[in-house]
Amino acid sequence: MTRLLFVGQAPDTVDYSDPALPPGLSAEKIQAGIDLAAAKIAERGWIADLCMIPPDAAGIAMLEKQLTSAAYDCVVIGGGIRLPPKSLLLFEKVVNTVHKAAPGSTLAFNTVPEDTAEAAARWLKSG
Repeated sequence: MTRLLFVGQAPDTVDYSDPALPPGLSAEKIQAGIDLAAAKIAERGWIADLCMIPPDAAGIAMLEKQLTSAAYDCVVIGGGIRLPPKSLLLFEKVVNTVHKAAPGSTLAFNTVPEDTAEAAARWLKSG
């Protein structure tokens, strides 16, 4: 069975005043996107774990623990970690943590939570 991990920044830790983020973005909109992504992933018959991390050392520790708890075919890193310029260091830490803790996993990147399944499908044969 295909298993993926969706890593994103915990919605309650996002700075919504950041001008790099889309206007009107909120924790509720992010959660709705995550819920839609989970439904799309389930429709494909995949197992998915969610790891929403705070943007600090505790978040990286959470991610490392999650990565060592299961074998993942693909790790999807969310746009909220990857796209805002001020998140570059967090993004690098996430990528390096995945590289070290789950070297056999492919990496994929979504643009919004809703396209997480499509991002993973680009790298998974069962897509």
